[in-house]
Amino acid sequence: MLTIVLRRVLRRQRPLSDELYAKTVAIENLQTGVAWVRDDGTFGFANQSFGRMLNIAPRDLTGQHWYTMFAPDEHNRVREAYAQTLLMGMTTFEVRGVRPDRSEVWLNVRMVAVHDRHMRFVGHHCLIEDRTRERDLELQLSALNSGIRGLELPESPLVASR
Repeated sequence: MLTIVLRRVLRRQRPLSDELYAKTVAIENLQTGVAWVRDDGTFGFANQSFGRMLNIAPRDLTGQHWYTMFAPDEHNRVREAYAQTLLMGMTTFEVRGVRPDRSEVWLNVRMVAVHDRHMRFVGHHCLIEDRTRERDLELQLSALNSGIRGLELPESPLVASR
């Protein structure tokens, strides 16, 4: 009897295990960086995309404080966004990040608070998207626009004859 029950339990468990594996593979290979930040403010998990954006191995992030990925002068803005996440459950903002080699990266960050079944805060998900290229293009475009405004256009011969 015990053998029959054990076989049935294993048959039910196998699809769940396969589903969990498939979801783990999907999260690891997302285009967007995904990290789990524990309630003590340290990284519990980061996927490969998250590590690539910050030029650090995801396993090296585990245990580090999550504020270290932001520029020091942005910490107040991040704290405000974090407080809003705790109140509203989710927030999105753009902020400057810092890689270990001190190069900067512009990040679009979404934080989602997570609570257990007793409504105790257990941490938050941190999803990041690298917006550095878009930010650089915006800066170049604004520099070009200001350069065009600074040029004096010659008067058209048609306008001068009137």
